[in-house]
Amino acid sequence: MNDNNLYNKCYAFAIRIVKAYQHLSSEKKEFILSKQLLRSGTSIGANVAEANGGISTADFSSKISLAYKESLETKYWLSLLRDTNYLDGLVTESMLKDVDELSKILFSILKSTRINPKHLKP
Repeated sequence: MNDNNLYNKCYAFAIRIVKAYQHLSSEKKEFILSKQLLRSGTSIGANVAEANGGISTADFSSKISLAYKESLETKYWLSLLRDTNYLDGLVTESMLKDVDELSKILFSILKSTRINPKHLKP
């Protein structure tokens, strides 16, 4: 996948995360879990941006690994916010679908850049 496409997908997802944070903090008065979601959800794209500027394959792979881990954390916070009724189920399912797509793309990149991909779990 073209790095620009991945960057654009991550950026669009980060916008959704920021809007969810705004909703959670202003409408639901939820500040702790939503802050965690904001941090991890926007960090995915930030790490992809850093990976694009990587100075070596190892540097690139390290940043993609961080982005992948942040996507997994974001799934956790989205699920928790949905299951505690802070976020609407339909909206959350759409966001979970988006972050799952990002996770799969990032994992695919990791498999192709890591020396020993057998240690990675999807």
